[in-house]
Amino acid sequence: QVQLVESGGGLVQPGTSLRLSCAASGLAFRNYAMDWFRQAPGKEREFVATISASGSSTIYADGVKGRFHISRDNAKNTVYLQMNSLKPDDTAVYYCAADLQGVVEGPPDFGMDYWGTGTLVTVSS
Repeated sequence: QVQLVESGGGLVQPGTSLRLSCAASGLAFRNYAMDWFRQAPGKEREFVATISASGSSTIYADGVKGRFHISRDNAKNTVYLQMNSLKPDDTAVYYCAADLQGVVEGPPDFGMDYWGTGTLVTVSS
């Protein structure tokens, strides 16, 4: 069974950092682009970042570019999201997703093949 399990969320103060992890199992991890999405309370799910299967290319949403960094370790079947200079507007449930095609499409599933169940990040004083 395919599983994507996020971890690392929590309550943090503005200006601090968190690193989220997503551990994958049950799929050929090295063949999938990996993505992060987030959904704030009362809002639609939105794209955050993607990394190609090899890790050679990345794309970020404008609102997180320069603050967030996506990476992956194919030997560990894990994708990471380093989140720096966190803002209250970053508060959301963060989801990782796997995409064999490697192309982000439209909502609601954005062309992803598998989704994790999410980890909550709350940025507040």
